Parts: sequence; C-alpha cells; structure tokens
Amino acid sequence: MAHNPNVLFPILLSLFVLPAHAGDAARGKTLFKDCRACHSVIDETETPVVRGGRTGPNLYGVIGRHAGSVPGFFYSTSMVAAGREGLRWNEEDFVIYVRDATAFLRDYLDDPTARGKMAYKLPDSDKARDVWAYLESIATRPAQ
Repeated sequence: MAHNPNVLFPILLSLFVLPAHAGDAARGKTLFKDCRACHSVIDETETPVVRGGRTGPNLYGVIGRHAGSVPGFFYSTSMVAAGREGLRWNEEDFVIYVRDATAFLRDYLDDPTARGKMAYKLPDSDKARDVWAYLESIATRPAQ
C-alpha cells in the first residue's frame, strides 16, 4: 500500500511542533528587574506596585491597553499611531515588541520609517512570556 506524502508529512511534522511556552510569573518577576531601569508599575491610586524608572511608561494595566495611551507619557509618534490603528497589548504582540520595538512598529504600521523609543531588547520569547505573565499577575486590566 502506497502512502501519500502530502497526507503523511503534515501529520509527522505535527508530532515535532512544540506548544508555546506558558509564562511563568515567578520567573517573570526576576526578569522584570531589567525592565525596572525604565518602567514602574503604579496603580490607579498612585501606589507603587513596583518602583522603577520613568523613562518608559507605567506598566500598570498594560494588559489590553491601547498602545501609546498612558496620559502624560511622551511616546514616539509611531507608538501613538499604532494605538490609533488599534494596537491593544496582548501577549503575542508584547513578545514580538520586546524583541525589537522599532522592527515591530515598522511591521505593524507597514512604515519603514517607524521608530520605537525602547532600546532594550528581550530576544528570548520564553522570557518575554514570563514577563507578560508577571505583568498579568500584578497589574489589572484597564477600564477603557
């Protein structure tokens, strides 16, 4: 009996595809120490959840928030444009963004001149998912 490779190959390939790494909030807390150089997490009552820098926007409520929308923070025009185009932070976009902010914005906006202000890069997707899980664990969703 002959086997059709067009049927067998996808089945065999699926055996080797690994599921996406589920974020580990405890590991993310450790990794977030690097993020604290630029970011704080300050709740709606102005109580610091995580003390950090002010170079980057407050990450409290980042889950589901429109990009470029923290009042009083001076974002790049590209980040504001991405938010206006509908970018709301979710795990998938966050993981790609922290890998290379400028590359993400250029792709998202389909604009080769787009620029992000975040210089820090976290190229490891598993670590980025851990940071996301940590942010989920400490910061509630915004009421927008």
